[in-house]
Amino acid sequence: MAEVTLKDVARASGCSVATVSRVLAGTRPVGAETARTVKEAAERLGYRPNHVARALRRRATGTVGLVLPQITNPFFPALVRELEHALHAAGRAVLLADCDDDPVTEAARIGEFLDRQVDALLLIPVDERRSREAVADAALRVPVVLLDRGCGPGVADSVAVDNAAGMALVLDHLAAAGRRRPWFVGAAGTTSTAAERRAAYEAGAAALDPAAPGRVELGDFSVAWGREAVDRIWPSRPDAIVCANDLIAVGALQRLRQLGADVPGEVAVTGFDDVPFAGLADPALTTVRQPVAELAAEAARLLAGRSADRTPAEAPPSRAVRLSPQLVVRASG
Repeated sequence: MAEVTLKDVARASGCSVATVSRVLAGTRPVGAETARTVKEAAERLGYRPNHVARALRRRATGTVGLVLPQITNPFFPALVRELEHALHAAGRAVLLADCDDDPVTEAARIGEFLDRQVDALLLIPVDERRSREAVADAALRVPVVLLDRGCGPGVADSVAVDNAAGMALVLDHLAAAGRRRPWFVGAAGTTSTAAERRAAYEAGAAALDPAAPGRVELGDFSVAWGREAVDRIWPSRPDAIVCANDLIAVGALQRLRQLGADVPGEVAVTGFDDVPFAGLADPALTTVRQPVAELAAEAARLLAGRSADRTPAEAPPSRAVRLSPQLVVRASG
């Protein structure tokens, strides 16, 4: 069967090839009736756009590279889903890469995407410092938006939740519940999420107990670390365990249950992110909800607003957008 062309659609719709091209590409406004006629003809004939030819004409591929630190963190698939929806609505396809929390692999994946001539990059940096050079170099070539984590000021556009506001919600909630012996369990390293959440805890915990800012255990963002951290801090009998993400919190809940602790009667446990299984934990986890759909929509908006054909000297200063979180109170505290 011969391939259906724009000329075929033009002939069937009674419109010019130029008008058909504008309707199907969405490049210029066309009257509603004309657009409907063209789209009906294209659907009736089974027309499919030739994306390769279009890319050659426009010198654009219609693709966005998305580099994740580690796909196994359940927060990231939820974000990827919303990003794919937001970018698909804008006529863009997403290419996905996982760098297994390794900045060297991350730099290689960024380079591979640039070699494939993606139009833009979305990145969740592995490390605030060690990711910076590769991200900054990429931002000189294509529009770049950082999600959830940053690489320092001025490197690229970024959108993330307000981590300090989220931690303040947790501490205010614990204070209102009469908790006075909190302990923070977070992640070591220099990801911006780890650093910002820890700093916010240290800044606000003194209102509960002057000694609270010093009660900190650092490992990684994992269930295993949450279990291990409980063994370290449980002899001091905290009445609240403030976890830097939901994976840590679930591990803490598992170990506390094994130790026979009463949650939340004896000790409250809180998380951060509100991943899909947070409400299924035992007991269901009190946590800070990230506005995932808003993160994705804002990232798509930032990409759309940063024109790919500007030279670095003409590009506007990078923008940092912070979105408001929400505290979700469940049975764990």
